[in-house]
Amino acid sequence: MKTIFLAIIFSLLFIGIVNQATAQTVEFNPVKVMEPVVIFETNLGNIAIGFFPNDAPEHVENFLKLSTSGFYEGTLFHRIIPGFMIQGGDPNTIDGDPNTWGTGGPDGRLEAEFNDIKHNRGIVSMARSADPNSAGSQFFIVHQDSNFLDEQYTVFGRLVTEESFETLDKIASVSTGSRDEPLKPEQVRITKITIISESEIPDLLELHEPERIQTNVEPPTGNQLFESDELDIAFSVPAGWLLQQPEKVQENSPDVVAVGPKVGVMNPVISLTIHPTNGKTIDDIISEKSEELKQVIESGQLNIISQEQITINGRDAYVTNAHGLFLANGQDYNVQFKDVVIHSEDNYYNFSYSNGVDNFDSQLERFDETLGSFKKLSEDSTTEETGGCLIATATFGSELAPQVQQLRELRDNTILTTESGTAFMSGFNQLYYSFSPTIADLERESPLFKEIVKLTITPMLSTLSILNYAEINSEQEMITYGVGIILMNVGMYFAAPAIIIYKIRKLN
Repeated sequence: MKTIFLAIIFSLLFIGIVNQATAQTVEFNPVKVMEPVVIFETNLGNIAIGFFPNDAPEHVENFLKLSTSGFYEGTLFHRIIPGFMIQGGDPNTIDGDPNTWGTGGPDGRLEAEFNDIKHNRGIVSMARSADPNSAGSQFFIVHQDSNFLDEQYTVFGRLVTEESFETLDKIASVSTGSRDEPLKPEQVRITKITIISESEIPDLLELHEPERIQTNVEPPTGNQLFESDELDIAFSVPAGWLLQQPEKVQENSPDVVAVGPKVGVMNPVISLTIHPTNGKTIDDIISEKSEELKQVIESGQLNIISQEQITINGRDAYVTNAHGLFLANGQDYNVQFKDVVIHSEDNYYNFSYSNGVDNFDSQLERFDETLGSFKKLSEDSTTEETGGCLIATATFGSELAPQVQQLRELRDNTILTTESGTAFMSGFNQLYYSFSPTIADLERESPLFKEIVKLTITPMLSTLSILNYAEINSEQEMITYGVGIILMNVGMYFAAPAIIIYKIRKLN
C-alpha cells in the first residue's frame, strides 16, 4: 500500500534510518508493497477500482478473490440507469438467457458490512436482495450521488482514475431496454481483468478520505490486542487498524506495524522495533539516539519539538516529539512524529507514531493507549494477575497525567516518610490491587469505560492534590490531613449521592 508504507518509512526515521539525510533533502525509497487496484477493460474504456479494506474487509477480500480467479471476465454491466448507477458482476450475463440477468452469483453469501461511507459518484458498492446478508458477486458503481442508499448497501471501493469516470459516463449513456439492460451488450462487456498496485498507475487521482455520514454519536474506538510469545510482548492498537509483522530485513526494520485508515495525505502508523540492550543504560541509548538524529537535524529537514525522560509502567523511557518535511516518490510530506524508547534489562522497545501534521493529534491519544498497554509476557505472574493501575491507565496521556505523576512523587517523598502514611498505604494497596487490575483491563478494552473511570476519579485526584500545598512535618499532621481527605471523599462519593437519592424519593 503506497501511502501506508510511505508512512512506515517515515516512522523508521526514528528507528535508525537517519543516515539518508542530505544537506538539502531527505529522500526515502520505500519498498513497493501492493495496494491492489482492479482494472476492468471494456470496449468503452477502462475502469480502475481501489478499495476500503478497513470499512468492508470481507467484501474487499471477496471481490479480489473473484477478480483474481477470472470470475468477472466476460460479464456485462447488465443494468444501466443513467443518473443513478451501473450494475455488473452476474455470471449469467456471460452467455446466459437475458431473462436471467441479475439473478446469478456464486454459492457463498456475505454478511453485510454496512458502513458510513456515502454513496457518492464513483463509489463501488455491493448489490444484494432484500436480505441484507445476501451479497455474492454483483456490484454497482454510483453514476450520480445516491445518498438514499447510505448504510443500506456495503460500500467497499471507488474509482481511482479520471479515465474510470469517463468510462462510467460512457456506459451510463448507452441505449437500454425496458429492463435497463444494454441493447448492445458487447459495448459494456468486461473483456480483461488486471490487478496491479496503485503505485503502477500513472494517472492515479489524488485520493482523500471518502465523504462519510455525519452523526452525533462517536464511532467505537476500541482496541485490538497484539500478543507474541516469540517476541515476549503484548500491547493493544486501535481496532480496525491493519496489524502486521513484516519480514525483518535489517536490524532497524520494525518488528510490528499497525496502519490506520488514511485521512489526509497519509496513513497513521504505529511501529515497534525491538533492540537488544547489551548492557546499555537509558542514558546510553539517549546518547546514541541524539547522534543518529544529529545529521538530519542539522540539515534543517527535522525539527525537534520536545524531548524528555519519563517513566512508563515503571520503566525508564525517553520521548521525542518532532516534525519535518520529507520527499517520497516525488511528493513532499509534512510529517509529525512521537517516538518513545522503553528500556528494560534485556531489550529496549522503540515505539514510533507518525502521521501528517494536520491529522497528528487525532490519533495521539490512541498511541498513548498503546504505550500504556505494553507489557512483557515473561515477567512475574503479576503481569497476568494484575492488569495494572486503574488510575494510571485511565489518565495515561490525558490532561490528568502530570497530576498523577505529582501524586506519585507526593506519595514517595511525603506520605511514605511517615509511619502512619506507610501503614495506610500498605493497607490501601492490598484493597486497591484486589480490584484495580480488572478495571484497568476493562479500560484498555473500552475507551468509553476509560473515560467514565477518568471522570469518576477526577474529584478524588483533586482532593489528593491538596497535599501538594500542605506542610506536613509530623505524624500528627499526616494523620490530620489524611483523615480530612478521606472524609471529604466519603462525602463526595457516598454521603452526597445518598442525600440526593433520599430527597428525590421524598419528592415522589
